[in-house]
Amino acid sequence: MARALALLLLAAFCMAAQAADPHPVVAYSKQAKFEDVRDDLKSAIEARGMVIDYQSYMNRMLERTGKDVGSSRKLYADAQAFVFCSATLSRKTMEADPANVSMCPYTMVVYATAQEPEKVYVSYRRPWRPDGSAASKASLKEVESLLDGIAREALGLK
Repeated sequence: MARALALLLLAAFCMAAQAADPHPVVAYSKQAKFEDVRDDLKSAIEARGMVIDYQSYMNRMLERTGKDVGSSRKLYADAQAFVFCSATLSRKTMEADPANVSMCPYTMVVYATAQEPEKVYVSYRRPWRPDGSAASKASLKEVESLLDGIAREALGLK
């Protein structure tokens, strides 16, 4: 009986894993100057009436701390993250499910790798949960749509 229950749970877990998006991070890129895409990302966020609460200089931190962790490998030409929120969408997601508070604030990253400094990426994590009500899932899809629109706008993609 215990073995059958274990197999049933394993099957349910596998089905849930298949339903999960295999790509939790979305990234778009184009050939451009890092500074131009960074500025376009900031503008795309602010044009929607949102305020950037924090700008993280991830590349600087990695370069500053590399020797402390035993690595001298240069990963990025530059990498920065913007943290912000939408009062309207955040409230909607949290009214649908209070646990959605963990989806806010949103973070979008702009980066160029050390190997391809002329190729600039804009990326974000999909706000997704395998559980939750239909209203929760729908509101998180709206957040994803917002983030996707911002990323595409920053890179001039349609």
